[in-house]
Amino acid sequence: MVVKRVVVLDYGSGNLRSAERALARVGADVTVTSDLDAAMEADGLVVPGVGAFAACMAGLLRVRGERVVGRRLAGGRPVLGICVGMQILFAKGVEHGVETEGCGEWPGTVEHLEAPVLPHMGWNTVKAPEGSVLFRGLDADTRFYFVHSYGVREWELRPGPGFAEPLVTWAEHGVPFVAAAENGPLMATQFHPEKSGDAGAALLTNWLGVL
Repeated sequence: MVVKRVVVLDYGSGNLRSAERALARVGADVTVTSDLDAAMEADGLVVPGVGAFAACMAGLLRVRGERVVGRRLAGGRPVLGICVGMQILFAKGVEHGVETEGCGEWPGTVEHLEAPVLPHMGWNTVKAPEGSVLFRGLDADTRFYFVHSYGVREWELRPGPGFAEPLVTWAEHGVPFVAAAENGPLMATQFHPEKSGDAGAALLTNWLGVL
């Protein structure tokens, strides 16, 4: 079996070591770095993220991470966003009335969830579409670990001629929100696979399988 080389992008966001350990657990050769050449050359790039959208986006811009993401995707090279690392892939985020521009790889807005209890913290099920790569082999009642108060409540990317429709997975906490998305080489999860035990390990294994 060929070992896949994965870079976890270090741009000042937390949770790097958890992601590193989870990927190593499923057999990846993992490096945590902000080196852009290493990020470009790896078989897969993971963009983690915790905290505020604006802070994560500022950190990404400081290391020119958005360029690496864009260049990898232009060449069809896999990128996986996790939690706020997923959110910053969208066009913008709105927190406390402040709008921050994201990477713009997907149209859409990250906004406050409407729920009796926030943050949405703990285990929840998801509704994955038929044909999903990330959720292949996982039961419908499989639970994943979430920690967030913001999310994408409307999927805005529409397919066109010669453009395959992305696979969007939904979850619900007060309102429906995007729990994961698969769009060619670009995939992302709102939940934390690295904190989701065996279910998260299965998902990461599925992702490694496309590298």
